[in-house]
Amino acid sequence: MLRITELTLPLHHPEEALPAAICRRLRITPRELVRHVIARRASDARDKTDIQLVYSVDVNVRDEAAVLARFRKDRGVQRTPDTRYQFVAKAPESGVSLRPVVIGAGPCGLFAGLILAQMGFRPIILDRGKVVRERTKDTWGLWRRSVLNPESNVQFGEGGAGTFSDGKLYSRIKDSRHLDRKVLTEFVKAGAPPEILTEAHPHIGTFRLVTMVESMRETIEQLGGEYRFSTRVDGLDIATDAEGKRRVRGLHLHTGDTLEADHVVLAIGHSARDTFAMLHAAGVYVEAKPFAIGVRIEHPQSWIDKARFGADAGNSILGAAEYHISHHCKNGRTVYSFCMCPGGTVVAATSEEGRVATNGMSQYSRNERNANSGLVVAIDPARDYPGDPLAGIALQRHWESAAYVAGGSSYKAPAQRLGDFLAGRPSESLGSVVPSYRPGVHPTDLAQCLPDFAVAAMREALPVFGRQIPGYDHPDVVMTGVETRTSSPVRFTRGDDFQSLNTAGLFPAGEGAGYAGGILSASVDGIKVAEAVARSIVG
Repeated sequence: MLRITELTLPLHHPEEALPAAICRRLRITPRELVRHVIARRASDARDKTDIQLVYSVDVNVRDEAAVLARFRKDRGVQRTPDTRYQFVAKAPESGVSLRPVVIGAGPCGLFAGLILAQMGFRPIILDRGKVVRERTKDTWGLWRRSVLNPESNVQFGEGGAGTFSDGKLYSRIKDSRHLDRKVLTEFVKAGAPPEILTEAHPHIGTFRLVTMVESMRETIEQLGGEYRFSTRVDGLDIATDAEGKRRVRGLHLHTGDTLEADHVVLAIGHSARDTFAMLHAAGVYVEAKPFAIGVRIEHPQSWIDKARFGADAGNSILGAAEYHISHHCKNGRTVYSFCMCPGGTVVAATSEEGRVATNGMSQYSRNERNANSGLVVAIDPARDYPGDPLAGIALQRHWESAAYVAGGSSYKAPAQRLGDFLAGRPSESLGSVVPSYRPGVHPTDLAQCLPDFAVAAMREALPVFGRQIPGYDHPDVVMTGVETRTSSPVRFTRGDDFQSLNTAGLFPAGEGAGYAGGILSASVDGIKVAEAVARSIVG
């Protein structure tokens, strides 16, 4: 089978245009084309008056050798790569003395547990939160009744923070082993739409993620894995061997029990701040990491569709339009869009009492009234919180607490019309753009819950973005604060063997450890770490 890449056709092409284009590209007759399958489809809307679809296609032809010889110097025509996943190890038939433990049941922990289970290692998976459906009820408790459960919310529980998101399944990771394909394939097995295997920017949405997470848990349990929910790890049992090397020997649970373990995957997510502090106190190597802070910004989705697709706005192939923008400011800061959610809602994402944090979420249909994204400003440890690896957490907490007060101390979020924000005056009411945040917003001045440098940078960037996307800086656009959980503020640095630099047997993984950013990259990292655990166990 051959793969053709960069095959371009007009948006409104008829079905028969694709095989005809394949024949032209390969310089063969229609009789020589046996079969074709779309491997990937993307859209190119740089010219919104002439939107193109860009295909990668796998084809069978009658004389493959002749075609390959004809295109031997053309990278656009190659043999189709083998994307099948190959396991790196297998558990001994006699079993292992101590089962590997995975802390965290988000995307990273889920795939670490799945791969270990598929290799026969029967992992134990711990999560401080609840099973996904109970967790969903608790999350709605905050959104509908302003009641926060600090152990079961948008951040904590089965499925992790990615469950309440747009469900994006693309990233910028370089993946020569096609581990991303393994992730997508397992998601389809668990109930995701097959289209995620071919779309250039696939997504799932919250409702589908819930059922998929349940299905994958059942698979892990059928393979001998074990889940323990509402189980928080409050300490490590670390021993020093004869060579003076620290090794993990067990986990102290909040119940008072100790779980023996010598291979522990640390997939705790980016908001487990108390666990970060525990690990730091236990001497596990940790360093501060850059992240970003800002707001959620909402526009009517129809504005974004028209700005991006012109007359083709609303086309079912194109779906709801997205955007990715950035601007380098005079004060040395960079403002950029983050986690854009077409046709979605802004949600309450705090995990701590007396604080407000926002995030974005979409369903698979992406058919809600507004588009939203993070409008955030990059910050870095050396400049903004030097000296203490946990100082970024203190910075996040400070502005989340300020947002709680600015919102009326009731888990409502502070909000402001964009026009008022640019003018430096508080909003007393909102305009034509209706905010989607639950449990509600309080019009105010966002400058009181953001660093001065972030306010200045966003005020410079917004008119620039308005020239790039018509309507982006409309005065009635709603900004809701604060967006602080863009990524982990720490990194638990690991070596080439994926183990902590100074604590053997501890495998930092995923977004919370500073090695991923989003569902797909966290899942891929979970696979890599599971493989490292397996290699370590079998020697």
